[in-house]
Amino acid sequence: MGQDIDLEKIRARYGLLAVVGSNVAITAVAIFGVWQLDGDRAVIVGVLTSAFTAMAGLTTAYLGIKAVSNTAQSMSKEAGRQQDAERQQQQDADTRSSTDQQ
Repeated sequence: MGQDIDLEKIRARYGLLAVVGSNVAITAVAIFGVWQLDGDRAVIVGVLTSAFTAMAGLTTAYLGIKAVSNTAQSMSKEAGRQQDAERQQQQDADTRSSTDQQ
């Protein structure tokens, strides 16, 4: 159980690092591109719009995947707890029926 938590922390840390690193790289390229355009406003708007769209898409995808992953994990843990409770109830019922037969 502790390994699962540690693994999830590592995945979250490196996933977030990848998103932040990508956003920094996109920002650097956009700044360099705007600097090289020497004031052509129409092209600057296009570069900045594209950069913002890429950053927003990347960040949204990461957060969406992370949310779905967390939801799936919590649902599987809950299903495991329910199965354990059902098994325990069945064992209790079997124990009671064997005691009643004696």
